[in-house]
Amino acid sequence: MRCLRRRRRRLRLRANAAPFFGCAGRRVLLVTPRSSYRIAPYLTAAASLGISARVASQGEHSLVEAVAGGLQLDFSDPDQALETLLEACHREPVDAVLATDDSTVELAARAAARLHLAHNAPEAAALSRRKDLARQCLAGAGLPVPPFRVIHPARLSDADVRAVGFPCVVKPLSLSGSRGVIRADDLDTLQRAVVRAAAIAARQSEPGDQAAGHLLLEGFIPGPELAVEGVLHQGRLQILAVFDKPDPLDGPYFEETYYVTPSRHSAEVLARVRARVGAACAAFGLRQGPVHAELRLHAGDAWLLELASRTIGGQCARLLRFGVPFGIEEMVLAQAVGCPVALPWRADSLGVLMLPIPERGILRRVEGVMDALAVPGIEDLEISVREGYELVPLPEGSAYLGFMFARGRTPAEVERALRAAHRCLRVVTAPILPVA
Repeated sequence: MRCLRRRRRRLRLRANAAPFFGCAGRRVLLVTPRSSYRIAPYLTAAASLGISARVASQGEHSLVEAVAGGLQLDFSDPDQALETLLEACHREPVDAVLATDDSTVELAARAAARLHLAHNAPEAAALSRRKDLARQCLAGAGLPVPPFRVIHPARLSDADVRAVGFPCVVKPLSLSGSRGVIRADDLDTLQRAVVRAAAIAARQSEPGDQAAGHLLLEGFIPGPELAVEGVLHQGRLQILAVFDKPDPLDGPYFEETYYVTPSRHSAEVLARVRARVGAACAAFGLRQGPVHAELRLHAGDAWLLELASRTIGGQCARLLRFGVPFGIEEMVLAQAVGCPVALPWRADSLGVLMLPIPERGILRRVEGVMDALAVPGIEDLEISVREGYELVPLPEGSAYLGFMFARGRTPAEVERALRAAHRCLRVVTAPILPVA
């Protein structure tokens, strides 16, 4: 009953959003990968605001009705996809073209520019999804970056290794969610990491991605990691939340687990974090829409790891619904159609655990869910993978087992609740049998 009452309350709050924002009747085209976690939250938010939202994706035979019945694009041909978008918007004009994920931000920016709608420059959108271009831009702007080289997997040279040193990290140029990100501490592990990361990039990059054949090699930055969620309006950055990542992320793989806000770092450190994110947005040329940044604290500074022009990944955006009654998706949609708002962040401490996949196998069941939900402070627990589906851990994996949410008086209390609830869970898998 507690979970049911809480969900009903959230629905009532979202149902009352339309008159507050004043954007009922506007039209938005959502450009999205067919399997994006963000499709449903954006469509729900649009309905709560009275906005008509149409999905543009590549998924004629998708099981998601909004994708199968939406505008069909061929992402392997970006120029043709752009023309398809423009033709559709000329037939049915829209007030905004909005990307939900990294892989569609550049296409959406190009379409919005051609339609004379609010947008980031396509070049800025490209910087926000290409790790090599981002590193070059940040270094040129005088922001701290580790030594880095763009490498071809078959042509790793001694000069590349000397330029970066050990320990180092190999990354696909345009994948997100830590896919293919591998630390190496010596030449043997680096060579194996390059082969493995290249194979992951080849399998998982979007059709037509010209960056799939190269990798980024960069020095490893030690230190605690943080994430920042914000929204840009005409170049002005509004920070919505700063998340601590209390688990050390030292590799060899970089699976994110706990996010807790507000941050427990000092005001001086957080001021440096905000300044670095703002400077990075300016360097990229980002002026409009959501921003998700990830940073490391090292050597007295905040080093930017990623700066994406989209909302936080997975189901983690639900944290921001707990903090403001209308949610991050409503804020982004309202701003996109010309109704920007500034909502206060509540003082609650909040956290999410992105449930890691412990081992490869076929999911049979997850035990202990009710015990986990009974832990004081736990707000909700969602298992995203259905029984019978294959579980693939990082660095090859592209999904989490699920998401657990908590609220408390302090960040430490929230973290304790999430860890206690996580100990209640047991993931039961069956081995993957070879096909004869």
